[in-house]
Amino acid sequence: MGLYVGVMSGTSMDAVDAVLAEVNDAGATVVHQHATAIAQPLRTRLEAALRSEALAALEAWRLDAEVGALFATAVLELLAAADTPPARVSAVGSHGQTLYHAPDADPPLTVQLGDPNVIAWRTGITTVSDFRRMDLAAGGQGAPLAPGFHAHAFAAADRPRAVVNLGGIANVTVLPPRGRGAVRGFDTGPANTLMDLWCARTRGDPFDAGGAWAATGRVDAPLLEVLLDEPYFSRKPPKSTGRELFNGSWLDARLRGVAAVPPEDVQRTLCELTAITVAAALDRHGDGAKEVYVCGGGALNPVLMDALSGALPGRIVQTTASLGVAPKAVEGTAFAWMAHERLAGRSAALPSVTGATRPVLLGGVYRRD
Repeated sequence: MGLYVGVMSGTSMDAVDAVLAEVNDAGATVVHQHATAIAQPLRTRLEAALRSEALAALEAWRLDAEVGALFATAVLELLAAADTPPARVSAVGSHGQTLYHAPDADPPLTVQLGDPNVIAWRTGITTVSDFRRMDLAAGGQGAPLAPGFHAHAFAAADRPRAVVNLGGIANVTVLPPRGRGAVRGFDTGPANTLMDLWCARTRGDPFDAGGAWAATGRVDAPLLEVLLDEPYFSRKPPKSTGRELFNGSWLDARLRGVAAVPPEDVQRTLCELTAITVAAALDRHGDGAKEVYVCGGGALNPVLMDALSGALPGRIVQTTASLGVAPKAVEGTAFAWMAHERLAGRSAALPSVTGATRPVLLGGVYRRD
């Protein structure tokens, strides 16, 4: 069993999440987790880059190097907190910060910032990164990537299960009984990204801690109807999405289509949108799974969790903590596991999820020496 680090920054861009895990062929066990805040000046520039349709090349290269340095800092802070020297770590699996994801474009493309050369050099640890583009080249969506780890860590022997990741974007993984069918998974739509955006714009807070503000509002039925009238929700998988679609312009266009809605009601309605679209995806594609395990930041929002439970009557809805992995540690552990698989020469890709023509090795390997 070796030590691996998984590090990533999600759609919400509030922090870099790093996980130290013991990984072997049988499984992965979290040793320590740590979050490194993204300083506001860098976050502001990343937000501007995400909104830009013509980002200056020099700024993109600068951001790539700076995000790489930030990820290296996150890894070293994690290891210091875990009292673990870098020499003991076999590899870092770095997802990076997604800048653009357009798998259905011609040609398909996806861009993640965070130069792995910088991470490898500053930490002295072999780094595996650029996990998406080989799957994209093989005709896949390049996302979601975590279902391979979900199957490895959470599948049951005798019954189907579903895993729901509520990050900036929501995605679901449908796990058949272990070894008895193909794993499926796809992005369902927004999870926290629109709620975070609305909270920041209206209240100046980066997110609605514990759903406290949403709890003061009510679901606005006309607004919810307009929000649900989005073609992406009815598209068949494989499919993936991001802030290229679900962003401030998307929300503003729909708010203009209804009468004025109190800000707290908008927040509560966005929460309901996430719950309903996830539930609808599981109703259509969940293979009858009665157990639903939730991870990601949204798992810590009781208003969202209650809404999801209400939208999934007859199912058991709980967090992945009940399966032994804290909700905020799942994705970091997934990338630690993917680094292990890449160095072992095994594919962590699932064509049944992404639609690729065949399994491919995910990630390039960067060594300092």
